[in-house]
Amino acid sequence: MFADIIIDIKHEKLDKIFQYRIPERLLEELEIGMEVLVPFGKGNRRTKGYVTGISETCDYDLSKVKEIEDISREGVEIEAKLVALAAWMKENYGGTMIQALKTVLPIKQKENARMKRRLCLILSEEEGKRKLEFYLEKNQKARARLMAALLDDKVLDYELVTKKLNITLPVIRALEEQGVLEIREEQVYRNPVKQAERSGKKIIFTEEQMSAIRRFRQDYEKGIRNTYLLYGVTGSGKTEVYMEMIRAVVDMGKQAIVLIPEIALTYQTVMRFYRNFGDRVSIMNSRLSPGERYDQMMRAKNGEVDVMIGPRSALFTPFPDLGLIVIDEEHEPTYKSEQTPRYHARETAVRRAQMEGAGVVLGSATPSLEAMYRAKKGEYVLLEMKNRSRMQRLADVHTVDLREELREGNRSILSRKLQGLMEERLGKKEQIMLFLNRRGYSGFVSCRECGHVVKCPHCSVSLSVHRDGTMRCHYCGYAQPRVTVCPECGSRHIGEFRAGTQQIEDIVKERFPGARVLRMDMDTTRQKDSYEKILSAFANEEADILVGTQMIVKGHDFPNVTLVGVLAADMSLYTDDYRSGERTFQLLTQAVGRAGRGDRHGEAVIQTYSPEHYAVVTAAAQDYEAFYEQEISYRDLMGYPPVEHLLAVLISCEDEGLLDKGCRYLREYALRVSGHGWGTADRRTDPDGREPMLRSGQEKAEVIGPASPGIDKVKDIYRRVLYIKAPEYDTLTEIKDRLEQYIEINSGFDKMRIQFDFDPMGI
Repeated sequence: MFADIIIDIKHEKLDKIFQYRIPERLLEELEIGMEVLVPFGKGNRRTKGYVTGISETCDYDLSKVKEIEDISREGVEIEAKLVALAAWMKENYGGTMIQALKTVLPIKQKENARMKRRLCLILSEEEGKRKLEFYLEKNQKARARLMAALLDDKVLDYELVTKKLNITLPVIRALEEQGVLEIREEQVYRNPVKQAERSGKKIIFTEEQMSAIRRFRQDYEKGIRNTYLLYGVTGSGKTEVYMEMIRAVVDMGKQAIVLIPEIALTYQTVMRFYRNFGDRVSIMNSRLSPGERYDQMMRAKNGEVDVMIGPRSALFTPFPDLGLIVIDEEHEPTYKSEQTPRYHARETAVRRAQMEGAGVVLGSATPSLEAMYRAKKGEYVLLEMKNRSRMQRLADVHTVDLREELREGNRSILSRKLQGLMEERLGKKEQIMLFLNRRGYSGFVSCRECGHVVKCPHCSVSLSVHRDGTMRCHYCGYAQPRVTVCPECGSRHIGEFRAGTQQIEDIVKERFPGARVLRMDMDTTRQKDSYEKILSAFANEEADILVGTQMIVKGHDFPNVTLVGVLAADMSLYTDDYRSGERTFQLLTQAVGRAGRGDRHGEAVIQTYSPEHYAVVTAAAQDYEAFYEQEISYRDLMGYPPVEHLLAVLISCEDEGLLDKGCRYLREYALRVSGHGWGTADRRTDPDGREPMLRSGQEKAEVIGPASPGIDKVKDIYRRVLYIKAPEYDTLTEIKDRLEQYIEINSGFDKMRIQFDFDPMGI
């Protein structure tokens, strides 16, 4: 038996896998992820490595293959667990082991430690006083000043001495040589969390909150580690429930990871956790400096942190005794990685939890169809909270038909209903949020007279406008010329909807000149602390109106906001993606949930050209169950996730002709291994000559495409996508394995970049 071993992952030069023979005495004990000691290089230097795979075959000359010396008995168990997780990710999401390891072990090099120097008096007080008199007699003023300071305080901060007391290094050294003081150094960690007062306020839980907390605690104390779906309406107090669950785990000496979908949510979330857990809380995100990131990883590894909060990458925090992973707003697409391996944080969290004996809590007011589908099948435990924590009524929602507005002469982005309510709120000194729904915008064409959207006749998704004037489907490749007259009602008011947050900010300022307006989008949040500054200013009521994209409607809690306006519901409703209805429902429900979270009742206005669409109707009613039943029936009908599974094979190349040829061969081979037999591709290109891999009675996988993935050329690189659909996820992973073998042995694919994306979040 042979082990695939990666040597010292911190060195980029050794970024490859080596094979070693497994001695018989270790055969039963050795597992993927373990740290081992191996002879390495010409001098057979004893080196540490990690086992990334075990096999019966060897790819090298057997006479040159060395043997593993031993399993590292003092190996870091945390890293071993993460290496094993990387092996699972490679198997389930494709890509190489190196790519998976770089994902789970992101800190490659040691950053310079930040040291704090202190001056410590080592003389007795009596001896110190004599020294002070001596310095004064000799008129050594700087030495006398430092001596007097040390007599007042036996330990002094080095920077305080040099900057505030104006003492130079030669003076400090002189006293050190005379045996008056010694300089001590200790490492201090860079802490990205700004300190906040701990809250002593006792939370009074509702019966629904207590029921969820009780169920989790009882299971945990019995050693049961489940995955829980905490489904609670907006404002039901999910964060308080998370904190109580985490408290139960931390009290048992374990640690917790809290994933949040965007950096924008970090500030409010961290402050709430900090008030409960103090400086045992830390954060991990891309805005931290390398030194800050390294320090947080080391603090976690050394058990100096109990709770780590951050986006997707925080999932790989190297906690020694992980007890719980919480994924807040679990429905968010940002939990899916867009780099290889294209893992989903939800499935990866469940896998890590299984490997480490931890629990998982998924929370959302609008759960993803995947999570609810599994909860209904009994794979997850469903915990429901149907009322707001302070029993406030949900906001009253008004749906405005923009077709009517146009017919009655209002061409403004702000409907008359919304303008009237804004006037009223400004008069009462209450706050307003205006949300521009730009997520997934990809140039669909709609009629402003009747609301008709031009769709693909084969795939039930909207056609996208391309620069060459054609409208295309990104699933099957269907194309037609761009329409200038509505095929439904004959109106010439048909085209793409275009609007930006800056335009809206200008319109609002012009319409309400006395209002203080803040804007939050990618342009205004480029700097490190810009999220905090904007959110703090709005929370402190330094502005009346906050205009923004989806980052303003998730997870924020502003008690004085009593009106939310959704300016363009349709912009995510008709994207060329089978998830467009789900995303629209989630965004609209999250948006209207921002209103009326304080003592005053809230209202929301949804502006749309499709008021009759089920996603809009159910979002206005804030009725998740009705939405789920309708959406899951469509997914079942069309064979889309979560009912069936979808694998996107993303292929790119500089040579368009070579790309099309490669796609044709990949399609033919995919058809063969999916149970369809041979097409026209040459049989000699099959790597192993095996029969189609699908077993007797197993359903064939469906192969679709290749098609253009939205933008078919970026920076002179041409792109295509091939879709493979199957009822079972395992079928797709087997097909992926066979395709990887096929690609590896055929040199024609060397000039192409090929990636695999399971159940893709975006098309």
